[in-house]
Amino acid sequence: MLTGWFLWFILFWTVFLLVTMSIGGFFMFRKFLKRLPKEDGKSELDWQEYYIEQTRHLWSEPEKSLLEDLVKPVPELFRDVARQKIAGKIGELALKEKAERITEDLVIRGYILATPKRDHKFLIKALKEKQIDLGKYEHLLMKKS
Repeated sequence: MLTGWFLWFILFWTVFLLVTMSIGGFFMFRKFLKRLPKEDGKSELDWQEYYIEQTRHLWSEPEKSLLEDLVKPVPELFRDVARQKIAGKIGELALKEKAERITEDLVIRGYILATPKRDHKFLIKALKEKQIDLGKYEHLLMKKS
């Protein structure tokens, strides 16, 4: 029969493994759901890749730099995923509007539309530091819930 510190070690280790496997499984399941094809035959991730590829030539260095500044608050582990999701939304907007190049306005609107409302405080802070007027984006910031 187990007693003493070894029992507590085994119990702690069991709980730790269950928690970490559950967290990992949750993120793997979310990724799996994003890979499932929708009604049009393409998945959410397929569309992101499509929009990025179709608009890759429209990006210039200032806009790439702005996007990098906006995703800096995201933990490094998730930064690539966030960057791809935001760039996909920016590309989608650019294609819908038939833009000739990616502009600062498209980057900001794409960021707002691609991120949850709780992340907008980082955007607002970054835009204030860069002295960019938030007035024309307030309707987007307020619309998302």
